[in-house]
Amino acid sequence: MDSQTIIDFLVERDEFVDNESALKLKSILKLDDKIQIEKELKVFFKSFFPDFDSNLFFKTFFSKKSDDLGRVSILKSFEKEPCKRSVDDFVRYFNIRFKAIERMLRERTELTGLTSINRISGKKDRDTVSVIGMILNISETKNGHFILELEDLSGVTKVLVNKDNEELIPIVKDLVLDEVIGLVGTSGGDLLFAKKILHPDIPLSKELKKSPFDHYAVFLGDFHVGSKEFLDNEFKKFLLWLNGKMGTPAQREIAKKVKYLILTGDIVEGVGIYPGQQNDLLVDNMKGQYELLAQYLKKIPSNIKIIISPGNHDTGRLAEPQLPIEKDYASSLWDLPNVIMVSNPAYVSLDVSDIFSGLDVLIYHGGSLIYYSDVVPRIRAAGGQKAVDEIMKFLLKRRHLAPSHGSTLYVPDVYEDALVIDPVPDIFVTGHIHRVVSTTYRNVSCLNTSCWTAITEDQEKRGLAPQPARAILMSLKTRDVKIMNFNTQKDVTSVAELKRLKQ
Repeated sequence: MDSQTIIDFLVERDEFVDNESALKLKSILKLDDKIQIEKELKVFFKSFFPDFDSNLFFKTFFSKKSDDLGRVSILKSFEKEPCKRSVDDFVRYFNIRFKAIERMLRERTELTGLTSINRISGKKDRDTVSVIGMILNISETKNGHFILELEDLSGVTKVLVNKDNEELIPIVKDLVLDEVIGLVGTSGGDLLFAKKILHPDIPLSKELKKSPFDHYAVFLGDFHVGSKEFLDNEFKKFLLWLNGKMGTPAQREIAKKVKYLILTGDIVEGVGIYPGQQNDLLVDNMKGQYELLAQYLKKIPSNIKIIISPGNHDTGRLAEPQLPIEKDYASSLWDLPNVIMVSNPAYVSLDVSDIFSGLDVLIYHGGSLIYYSDVVPRIRAAGGQKAVDEIMKFLLKRRHLAPSHGSTLYVPDVYEDALVIDPVPDIFVTGHIHRVVSTTYRNVSCLNTSCWTAITEDQEKRGLAPQPARAILMSLKTRDVKIMNFNTQKDVTSVAELKRLKQ
């Protein structure tokens, strides 16, 4: 790849390449390290071509081949080295998030004549106005009306939502602090009277993209290898099926078509994650746990690409984005030729080829899921953690993986908010809650992976009701989903019930 190839690529897509950008491009391509080149090119596109969708470029020139009929392309994997953070970094971080989601809301046709909050403050005329703001506070008056405090980069205003507005009240009850919304209302002194509340949401025009190749992807997570409760027999059955040695003829035929295995984190049990965990460990050190997992993964056919994202039980920082699992601890995994390590969250594209742009997969372990199962009344009433499909739709609607401060630990990056859902994925997959989910929201396939561990006292304390030993199988050609159950016992929701079952 040379600079002229990239310049031609940009010019063909109606981008103007001046001398400054051409010279910068040449200096980047002189670097020896391909990974460093890729990182510098990402900065290059943001600086010189901020409105250009660079995903197609990286799919074309930086795809990792899995076979002649499809490739894996890493669209986003966050690998910035840790550095010192200050209070100002949080302010910049929220400003970046606001601007990112503001761009999405500006595409909503309902928000015509947008204005900034400081322009409407104190306005006496009853004009219809549209604003975009971040929610500072939500309160209910003694008469049952709701007051929202909205902030943009220019100021703060209060919005009244009338209790008799049957369309808006259910929306208001779903709102959470710090999310960015669009609002159409009527001005009146120091208040806005709400008429419409809009989320950035997934566009209704989102295409249901399908691969031209008859391939399958399998989604798994939360192995917790190293725990005494790891379901060794069940996972071995899964490996037998994947190697075509178990299952019905139809199931074995699917196994032949599996090209990708996506792991959504917590692939080992970890050490020191919760009090008393040492009593639950079969392997009491991280390196040994990863080595044990590598022994299992070596049994997977080498033509299957294994994409691994970390979780809160894996080695490394807890704050999101979590960097890929550390090589010092998991060299046994890094050395496997068919393993691709990515961050949490991460975007990858499957089945990329000269004739297909690929299916984009957003992988997120799910650090924020339990928070929203508790704080959103509608989701709590629907079953809380058991309604993980509703939590995923809630996040997609807000185009953010953790819209409220405090819903997950995060790194306040001053250049990019890694938790913004952009681009819109074709597949959104999470884990963490240990329950199996397959649903669709506006042509986005929403999957939550099973676990491969029996219930423990820690899981019971956290309110988890696991559905272990399931594999989610998706045909990339049809987008149909099947769930294979490898569990040999019935699901249980308490340690006492598990003990009785074992006896």
